Amino acid sequence: MAPNSPTAAAAAVNNKQKLQGVMFKYGPKPIQVAFKIGDFKQQVVFIGGLQEGILAAEYLEPLAIALEKEHWSLVQYLFSSSYHGYGVSSLKQDASELDQLISYLIDKEDSHGVILLGHSTGCQDIVFYLRSNAACSRAVRAAILQAPVSDRESFQEAGFTNMIDLASNMINQGRPYDFMPRKAHPHVPITAYRYHSLCAKNGDDDMFSSDLSDDELKQKLGHMSATPTLIIFSMEDEYVPQHVNKQELVGRLCRAMGGAERVEIECGNHSLSNRIEEAVQSIMEFVKRDGLKGCDDPWS
Repeated sequence: MAPNSPTAAAAAVNNKQKLQGVMFKYGPKPIQVAFKIGDFKQQVVFIGGLQEGILAAEYLEPLAIALEKEHWSLVQYLFSSSYHGYGVSSLKQDASELDQLISYLIDKEDSHGVILLGHSTGCQDIVFYLRSNAACSRAVRAAILQAPVSDRESFQEAGFTNMIDLASNMINQGRPYDFMPRKAHPHVPITAYRYHSLCAKNGDDDMFSSDLSDDELKQKLGHMSATPTLIIFSMEDEYVPQHVNKQELVGRLCRAMGGAERVEIECGNHSLSNRIEEAVQSIMEFVKRDGLKGCDDPWS
């Protein structure tokens, strides 16, 4: 999900700030470009949420500066579901393109390992990717999930889940990639499959909902126990319904992942645009403590 606040890109322009780095193509599609800040053998790869792209979070600029001091590069990239493309994409496609990016970093940049940093729906991408056993997934040293919240519960609050039966019928009729009616999801054109994935209970995107049982959460998230993982949860996240006990939810998510670490940002919003310093500090403490494990032998 994309934050309601002005984009970080606009803020950077308004403040006349510049980030220097290298832009490169990592795959055959026109949109498959990435932006790397810092020229190091280890990279933090940022994966944004729905409707997001490069400079999606305001903490990325100070994070890039902090990472350079510790000899890490920050990589931001565009994939098919960036911006308005998510309605015709899937977690499976996101994972495939993430694998292409990591493959590029290994083959062209001699990467010694990456840390995946997901924001919002980017957290689902990380969970799905690490379950896929993709060719380059073993290069992932650690994962950071910032704002792993339920798209389904958020869409329910906004009244966008009332056409799940139609999506299910279209899928059962062999029409998963036909478009839903515009009123089903006014933001962007969306296929029956992606609408069902985002809005239906136990859809492919449904990983962090508060009404999932402990067994269901473990089934969806249990494999994360094999990867050092940090959850950064905003305690005033505007995309989490008011009735949800956030502290209880993040505890259940951590247990389902076999004991993931957690940082609760008091008063933080979804994108942490109001808690930038705390966001950077939490990420850097984890990177410095867990990010170097195994990097001397990237294929151990």
